[in-house]
Amino acid sequence: MNSTNFSRREWLKKGSLTLGALALVPHDIWSSNVANAQKNNSTFLYSSNNYFNEYTPPLVKEEASLTILRSNENPYGPPPKSVKAFQNEVFGGNRYSWKSLGGLKEKIAKNEGIKTNQILMGPGSSDLLEKVAMVLFQNGGNVISADPSYMSLIVVAKSVGGNWKSYKLLEDSQHDLDAMEAGIDKNTKLVYICNPNNPTGSITDAKKLRDFCSRVSEKVPVFVDEAYLELSKNGLRDSMNTLVAEGKNVIVARTFSKIHGMAGLRVGYAIGKKETLDIISEITRGGMGITGPSIAAASSSLDNQEFLDSCKSKITDARNYTITYLKENNFSCLPSETNFLIFEIPMEGRAFLKKIYAKNVAVKSFKFWDKNWCRVSIGTMDEMKKFTNAMTEIFV
Repeated sequence: MNSTNFSRREWLKKGSLTLGALALVPHDIWSSNVANAQKNNSTFLYSSNNYFNEYTPPLVKEEASLTILRSNENPYGPPPKSVKAFQNEVFGGNRYSWKSLGGLKEKIAKNEGIKTNQILMGPGSSDLLEKVAMVLFQNGGNVISADPSYMSLIVVAKSVGGNWKSYKLLEDSQHDLDAMEAGIDKNTKLVYICNPNNPTGSITDAKKLRDFCSRVSEKVPVFVDEAYLELSKNGLRDSMNTLVAEGKNVIVARTFSKIHGMAGLRVGYAIGKKETLDIISEITRGGMGITGPSIAAASSSLDNQEFLDSCKSKITDARNYTITYLKENNFSCLPSETNFLIFEIPMEGRAFLKKIYAKNVAVKSFKFWDKNWCRVSIGTMDEMKKFTNAMTEIFV
């Protein structure tokens, strides 16, 4: 990865990387696409995605009436102690939060077994995914990932001139690491691995992935998005952070939006080689996008493992309940180690969304592998029963 030779101001002027475009990255991209697709009565959100796409949800007058099971949020967070920390920090909101951000980075560095200069903070991990895409693909090149996978990095890479080389998941829903490695060419600038994968929820064997990342990172950087890893059976024991500590050109991203229950507080981070992260930092100061209260809440949550374990246990119970329902009603569900499930539906995706939204349940629907799918986030047990009741009324 080579450093750029122009300033942040010059970078902002390049091509589609205008201030207007940046204003939509990352938090407003989905809602903006939804609004545009609804206005144009489009079937799909992303007109340029031929292999994997999301169906446009129906326009709803009373969003507050919906049971929201579409964004993979933790229904039990933030932790009460983090809420208190957030509230206390508000009184210092007239000051910048560099000192408290530094304290959070020190805590993260200790947990990850790295140095603080190997951490890049951001308002959620999606922000960091997209900033990496902006920097790496402004002059073209391709990104390799699974089919399907989380599209945040890929959509931004394509929007600034990059190409996407996708490789279908294996029959057991793991990444096809052999095919992805064979697909690397002279134009490949990044390999992106979402593990556990979104939208499938499936996880790739940690040993195979670690060997892959160690070997491939000698050729090109490997970005491993571990947003959901803490929800998996083995948790952070399967993290690729050890490769970062070994000096491999691997980037690992985490977020406080999932297990920590802080999707609305916007805190995330990436760890990697200092030299790699410095290139990203030339055009963005990710820490500027995080408020002092959010920093305090995140720091508190790192000290509250009991609450995190409780969330994981309740989410697992609700997920198992939903899997049992789906199997008993002959829905084909992919294996999941996350707080969401995806399964085939015998109905065109947009028609399905209209029916389930009409029952005040909001989920997502996708088209890939020439099949229609529903992805449902795991909420509380009561919320999952609302979902299963709606499914019964529609299909059974």
